[in-house]
Amino acid sequence: MKIKIGGQQQTQQNLITMNKPYVDIKVTDKHIIREFNENIDPIELLWHRDDEDRTIEIIGETNWQVQLDNQLPTSLNQRIFIPRHMWHRTIKGTGPLKIKIYKE
Repeated sequence: MKIKIGGQQQTQQNLITMNKPYVDIKVTDKHIIREFNENIDPIELLWHRDDEDRTIEIIGETNWQVQLDNQLPTSLNQRIFIPRHMWHRTIKGTGPLKIKIYKE
């Protein structure tokens, strides 16, 4: 099924992912490769919680950051562990961001 939004045709899958500020490039039982576009509006990077523990590492170099609840923003240039249901957000840097999320 295709419909037009803003003059562009969209598939049903595109509509499902339109509300997400990222694209999952690869998904397995153990990890997700996720990419954030460099043109994303920082307002879309909301505080949120996930239903599972996860460890995040960047692919490449970046100046994007992550902020965990009650903590100052920190660089993504080292692995970050985020416990299940901990509030956190991504803070936009320059260029795109590609990360590998290990599900635990």
